[in-house]
Amino acid sequence: MRRRAGGGLLVAASVALLVACAGATPTESATVEPVLPTYPMTLEYPEVAVEEDVAYTEVDGESLMLDVCLPPGAGDDTDATAERPALVQLHGGSWTRGSKSDASRRSLCQYLAQAGYVVFNVNYRLAPKHTFPAQFDDARAAVEFVRSADTLERYNVDPARVGAVGDSAGGNLAALLGTSGEGSYREGTRVAAVVDLSAPTDLTAEGQELGPYGLPSFAKLQLNYLGCADFEGCDAARAASPGYHADASDPPFLVVHAEDDWVPIEQSERLVEQLGEAGASATFVRVEGQAHASALLDRKICERIVRFLDLHLSVG
Repeated sequence: MRRRAGGGLLVAASVALLVACAGATPTESATVEPVLPTYPMTLEYPEVAVEEDVAYTEVDGESLMLDVCLPPGAGDDTDATAERPALVQLHGGSWTRGSKSDASRRSLCQYLAQAGYVVFNVNYRLAPKHTFPAQFDDARAAVEFVRSADTLERYNVDPARVGAVGDSAGGNLAALLGTSGEGSYREGTRVAAVVDLSAPTDLTAEGQELGPYGLPSFAKLQLNYLGCADFEGCDAARAASPGYHADASDPPFLVVHAEDDWVPIEQSERLVEQLGEAGASATFVRVEGQAHASALLDRKICERIVRFLDLHLSVG
């Protein structure tokens, strides 16, 4: 296990709030204009220590790893009794690539830790070698690791304040964590808040009709992930689509998506609609332009994410 501190992102946005998505639960919507470069990677995080390559589960003799980004002061004697909120962070990459060590993901991990969260930045098994639900099983195993007695004690985590953050494919997995399970947010694999950036969230045959993907190979990547030859008759497709599992017990969501992303914004529109119809709450932020996943993370979006998490996970 190695411990180190490190690096960060920047962007501004003009925000116009409007009413959207009439349904069982009102949904807040905003449209923002991004300003590059992305925010966390432009910052430095000298007060954030990173514990690298912590094993959180073992599958078929293989240890799966995560990094832990620690808030400033974590581990000090004065901090020994202070329970902190925690986040499980899930990277994108079409379920076939990507890593917790990617510069943008590491920077987001540190940025959120700087804001007061213990962030568990997760590597999960990848397709096509591993098909659904392997990736989701790993995400759930990460939440269980966060709530294990050893982790709660080591990092002073409050088991009732665990959220999930993911971009692209990782956003899909974070959203699945949000819409799966029942009961208390302090137990099992339940999470108390979800941040979803640019996620493909309806992998069914119907979902393919919501809008064309800008990446021609993505349909094949989805099928490789699902372990299906075709979307028709693919049971895994519905199981891997979080909106179909939404109910009123689900935690609040923050969904961020660019209007001209290669993942069609209709994917997020549909998820927000499904959450509202089920009686769950969602905040939907539309971003002008084509930015995808971590490229969305300008200063205003990062600040909005932290405000959302602070509201629902009660930092301070």
